[in-house]
Amino acid sequence: GVTTSALVQAVKRNMRRFPKDFLFQLTAAEWAALRSQSVISTPPRGGRRYAPYAFTEQGVAMLSSVLASEQAIAVNIQIMRAFVRMREILASNATLARKLDDLERKYQHHDDAIKAILSAIRELMNPPAPKRRPIGFTADLRKKN
Repeated sequence: GVTTSALVQAVKRNMRRFPKDFLFQLTAAEWAALRSQSVISTPPRGGRRYAPYAFTEQGVAMLSSVLASEQAIAVNIQIMRAFVRMREILASNATLARKLDDLERKYQHHDDAIKAILSAIRELMNPPAPKRRPIGFTADLRKKN
């Protein structure tokens, strides 16, 4: 296989093939987040001393021209297939989201009508208490002429 150091060295020797939209180095914040998520050792105890590089889909495709080993080419093909599959998943999610938005718009007026019906049913379920006559004697204090 190809070691990480050999990969980085091959990329650095061929930097003209990797413009900024093919390859970039993680920022300090991104690198810290990656370390905390992956439980990667910190530099004083070993581990990477520099933020890793990240390849875009085009950068991964360009790797096959830099690395000539059979295993590197096979891995590159698998990575490209993974990118294609991710793109398909994102497209299907976008389609699903669009369909949900359409349904929401279509049935919005039904939603308002259903809310009104439910409100009326609740009012019928809780009728107002009947007015009670006061207990005891009541006198008509109005003067009769």
